[in-house]
Amino acid sequence: MPRRTDIRLVFQRRLKQARTDRQLSQQDLGVKAGLDQFVAATRINRYEKGVHEPDMATIARLAEALKVPTAYLFADDERLARLILAFDALSASEKDELLQVIEKP
Repeated sequence: MPRRTDIRLVFQRRLKQARTDRQLSQQDLGVKAGLDQFVAATRINRYEKGVHEPDMATIARLAEALKVPTAYLFADDERLARLILAFDALSASEKDELLQVIEKP
């Protein structure tokens, strides 16, 4: 039976990776995501460490602040995560073309 991945651990790792890739401090990310500046760093730290879990609205704001699709934060496979980022960077017509290629029966 395949091992199940703990999605919370995936989220924690992807959140931290996206933040560091964009060279944002925990404080900066929190403020960009609309958190109060006085608790922003602490909240992001707790999300990255798994002490607290953000609600879906906060996750959406974090993804927007990081300029990544929300799905990226939950991709448990590294190739899938890279594909999500690459797909997001394409134009609408490029996305349609790619989907036609990969969805052929």
